[in-house]
Amino acid sequence: MRFPDVLDTSLVGTYSASAAAGGGYTWDAVLEYRVWCHPESGAPDEAEGSDYFHAFASHAEALAFSRRTRGAEAPLALVLQEEHLDEPSPGRYVHVKERRVTEWPVDFLTRPRRTSRTIPDFLASDAPAHRLDILRGIAPRTPTT
Repeated sequence: MRFPDVLDTSLVGTYSASAAAGGGYTWDAVLEYRVWCHPESGAPDEAEGSDYFHAFASHAEALAFSRRTRGAEAPLALVLQEEHLDEPSPGRYVHVKERRVTEWPVDFLTRPRRTSRTIPDFLASDAPAHRLDILRGIAPRTPTT
């Protein structure tokens, strides 16, 4: 599978190691692909015994590095979310209109990129019973008015 290109290759490697973890259901852009390395699992000790990551402009590069590096995890995507969904309790969703950066498993990028209709369609009172299908890109969209 081909994963999305990063938003700006010149910024790869400049983002903070601190990021939210997962969640939000929607994505707007991939900032970089990361491979976390663990010296206690055999990765070279590049950070005085602490875990560290290498940043890549493509999933293919990150995956190749991950496969050839002992003590490395599978790649993650550093994702920009301009808006996202919070689920404070099971089945209760809140539209959050606040920019955040989060690390995601790359498989989450198989969901379509967020559009201006994704979250409103998901939260609509007439959304399909399986509203998560909207996020998966397999439910019909509400016609724009």
